Amino acid sequence: MQWSKANDVLGTMNRGNPTESGLCTLCRADCMGKCETWLSSLKGRSLLYPRDFGLITAGSGNTHHVGVCYNSLRVQGFSYGARGMNNGLTNSPDDCLFTNVSLETEFGNGTKTKARLPFMTGALGSTFIAAKYWDSFAVGCALVGIPIVVGENVVGVDRRAELQNGRISKAPELDRRVEIYKRWYDGYGAIIVQLNVEDTRNGVAEYVIDKYGDDVFIELKWGQGAKNIGGEIKVTSLDYALFLKKRGYLVDPDPEKPEVQESFNSGAFHSFARHSRLGYTELSTVEQVRENFMLSVDYLRKLGFKRISLKTGSYGMEALAMAIKFASDAKLELLTIDGSGGGTGMSPWNMMESWGVPSLLLHAKAYEYASMLAARGQRVVDLSFAGGFGKEDQIFKGLALGAPFVKLICMGRGMMVPGFLGANIEGALHPERRERVSGNWETLPKTVAEIGDKPEKIFAGYYDLQKKVGPEQMKEIPYGAMAIWTMADKLSAGLQQLLAGARKFSVRDITREDITAANRETEHETGIPFITEVQDEIARRILNS
Repeated sequence: MQWSKANDVLGTMNRGNPTESGLCTLCRADCMGKCETWLSSLKGRSLLYPRDFGLITAGSGNTHHVGVCYNSLRVQGFSYGARGMNNGLTNSPDDCLFTNVSLETEFGNGTKTKARLPFMTGALGSTFIAAKYWDSFAVGCALVGIPIVVGENVVGVDRRAELQNGRISKAPELDRRVEIYKRWYDGYGAIIVQLNVEDTRNGVAEYVIDKYGDDVFIELKWGQGAKNIGGEIKVTSLDYALFLKKRGYLVDPDPEKPEVQESFNSGAFHSFARHSRLGYTELSTVEQVRENFMLSVDYLRKLGFKRISLKTGSYGMEALAMAIKFASDAKLELLTIDGSGGGTGMSPWNMMESWGVPSLLLHAKAYEYASMLAARGQRVVDLSFAGGFGKEDQIFKGLALGAPFVKLICMGRGMMVPGFLGANIEGALHPERRERVSGNWETLPKTVAEIGDKPEKIFAGYYDLQKKVGPEQMKEIPYGAMAIWTMADKLSAGLQQLLAGARKFSVRDITREDITAANRETEHETGIPFITEVQDEIARRILNS
């Protein structure tokens, strides 16, 4: 199945091969535009509608109801009624406006964590692109009021981090990431720090609890949808490769071998790959995994963490069931389930293309397994679905498919694109800031210049954001954060419109009845009824009445 590179209705264009999420397969930080996510970061909610109003009419070009994927689900509309009105609003037509739809959600087993929107970021870890654009990501997400995840290995790859007796005693890069988010945090969202094998060995959890207490989530990591081995980064310095090996990582090829050094210095190859370790390799039964997992959670709780989450990847059904059951038994705050088809900063490409369970199939089984626990009277851990989400209709479908268990949709590249774009704009308009913000442009490209030549004109959400923070603080906001705010506004408005059409005025009221299957195969795999069979019995009763 191929996705069209151009959308003439919205005036968007993919630079490379597009995916279902609307992003290119290869998403570049220096991209000059203009996929739907890229342009939404500038134009905001105006990109919900066809361009050139008054000169055009438009018709749907969606013919991709093929195979089993999120695009083969359809959003259901209803012709009467309204549910979920709050804040003193009534079901009158004057109150049932899409702008009154509440998108606020919360998750957690004990202490509830609030989010203004039902989104969160994927794990932004040790890949250098995450570090370079962290200011934009963190400030933008804090202002929007959504959780952000500090991914694995951030401490381990930090040359300024110091270890004493094998444990972290100083972690400047981790501190920078946490403190930037906390600077703009206003009670909505959360900052989550992941732990993998190396992070556990290095004492990251102990460092975090000692320095930040329970202000920070801690997240155990089982895997991700992009690969079935540990995380990787690429390094182009022999000295840095040697440092990483001494820090305890697998570095490939081995930088300590004389023949490898000679080959690198001669220019035969130009980079090393740093890899993390697989977890649970010493365990051989489900019971052993469960015991080890529960011991890890108990240890984190004894350290003082009240908010603990789990991230799992697109393994098979056994691992999915273990993740849901163990996380529920341990009373965790959140379980993120990442399906194949999502994004990566550094994964073996053919592994990413061919391994694991595709997102829709994995998420459909997650709902099935969660329902089994709920039917037995057990409280199911709150879920977040990840793996190739980028647009408001996909967010709606993910929330509906997993309702009532899914509270958030996790987006990786979709939340990063505006950070890249805003930084490029800031660097072009302010050359003195270019290096600091990691801007890639010397001048504004035509795709941006035709919109405006200063942030007030470029970002549709500029003045809305200024209303929140004030004119003086606005001077401190990275342009990448302005872009995230603007894109989040587009996603929010689009999601509100879809919910209003489903007659749901709170995102918490979304149900599986709000989506249908557009082909029989999707119906079979997801349990979502085929589109013409939904309410067919009701229709026949009406006709026979």
